[in-house]
Amino acid sequence: MAKQPALSYLALGDSYTIGEAVEQHDSFPYQLVKLLNEEGLHFKEPEVIAQTGWTTDELMYAIEKRNLSQTFDLVTLLIGVNNQYRGYTTVNYQKEFATLLATACNFAAADKKRVFVISIPDWGVTDFGKQSGRDVQQIANEIDSFNRIKEEVTRLNGVTYIDITPISRKAPTDFHLTASDGLHPSAKMYTEWVKEIMPIVKANLNNGNQV
Repeated sequence: MAKQPALSYLALGDSYTIGEAVEQHDSFPYQLVKLLNEEGLHFKEPEVIAQTGWTTDELMYAIEKRNLSQTFDLVTLLIGVNNQYRGYTTVNYQKEFATLLATACNFAAADKKRVFVISIPDWGVTDFGKQSGRDVQQIANEIDSFNRIKEEVTRLNGVTYIDITPISRKAPTDFHLTASDGLHPSAKMYTEWVKEIMPIVKANLNNGNQV
């Protein structure tokens, strides 16, 4: 019997996708592939379009610039924290996120079971957030507002939404969850995310007969 070709994965996002302040293999896309492969799937290394600091419009531009023509068996989208950080409006975010979600679905050959949207973590609970001079409760409220929009747009489009924000808010009680820069998730936190993400991804791919 011929060996099945390796599955492909496109990860779209910002610092939380590229894994700022951790080794590449500790970023959540790489940890996700490792765990999926341990579950009997056969994924190639992820294709990543992400950079620290990107907002929705910057990710849109980067995707256009990359000019990818292929489709993927799995697509994740995690974007929005820098829109909140820079004080961009939720109205603008809703519009641009909807465009990015449509793009993500196109990369999945319009198979929405292959697309997964991940919530925005709360950076306000980190040491960086507490020392930023900004109101951490306001940061939390704004992150929640952006996530409500993200979840609503995602679900209205029939795409799976995965909420990892509560995990990010455990950082104040476990310093091992934050990377050495005092802001970004550590490898341990990404592991906690992947424990949430992997079973959902696996179930959707199986239901969609991707494996």
